[in-house]
Amino acid sequence: MAQSDPDGLLATPVATLDRDEDGGSDLDRIGDLVAESAVLEVVVGLPRSLSGEEGVAARRARDYAASLHRRLAPVAVTLFDERLTTVDAHRVLRSSGVSGREHRSRVDQAAAVLILQAALDAERTTGRPAGEPVGARKPRTKRSAARHEGTQP
Repeated sequence: MAQSDPDGLLATPVATLDRDEDGGSDLDRIGDLVAESAVLEVVVGLPRSLSGEEGVAARRARDYAASLHRRLAPVAVTLFDERLTTVDAHRVLRSSGVSGREHRSRVDQAAAVLILQAALDAERTTGRPAGEPVGARKPRTKRSAARHEGTQP
């Protein structure tokens, strides 16, 4: 996990949580942190392949984000493309002098920082929310909107 400063400029590591699929203690811990820190938005990494396709890991991330969305509402939950962040996290750890043995225990936090920082930077650069909101209604296509309005597409 990572979090940003109150101004949304800099992401810093917080902790590494193990998933608790049976008891949900990881979701509880995230909920506690959100409440303690008055978090405005939670960003979940979406692991796509280099081609942009989504596999099993992406489906799991989507399911996890949906669980967070249900638990944390009204706090926004957003999915953000995390391609290559683990590779980049290993590179950052290596360049900062962290030994290879210590990478495993720190790589998830480093990747979380990279994902959050990329989302913060994208939002600041574009002026629009970064990523894909979880639980948001999908926009209608022009065709379905035209049908809804009672006109021919």
